[in-house]
Amino acid sequence: MRYFVTIGDRTLEVDLTGGTPVVDGTPVQAQLAHLPGTPVRSLIAGGRSHTLTAHPGDRKGRWQITMGGRRFAADAVDERTRAIREMTGATEDEASKEILAPMPGMVVKIEVEVGQAVKAGQGVIVVEAMKMENELKAPVDGVVAKIAVQERQTVDKGATLIVLE
Repeated sequence: MRYFVTIGDRTLEVDLTGGTPVVDGTPVQAQLAHLPGTPVRSLIAGGRSHTLTAHPGDRKGRWQITMGGRRFAADAVDERTRAIREMTGATEDEASKEILAPMPGMVVKIEVEVGQAVKAGQGVIVVEAMKMENELKAPVDGVVAKIAVQERQTVDKGATLIVLE
């Protein structure tokens, strides 16, 4: 699986498909271990050991990392999420508030109601496209402010489906 990790204004491509992680095309000897039940991780990279904590952030894929006394945010998205954002033209701010149709299709099921609290990663709507059902998930914690579609409605690529606040 390939991920795109953004820290500050820098984005790195991280490929984890093989036995050795590849960062921006360069193999990196690294191991990450998680202490179960805690946010603590042990990272061995470049022959050095680092202890860090990783807490989920305010949206899917966002992490608050503390390492070596420094705290920073990291956004990690997989290829599919990145492609959907590029296809729909969603910016980070738009993605945090709206669920958009990734391609033309039909709304099969709406899984939430206006006023309902949702958690990042929770399924909110199912859209059928190219004979496949795709469950779209809330990108951030929030409250459903608006449902812009109805079940059995056809939608165009980029159409707003649900708005969170």
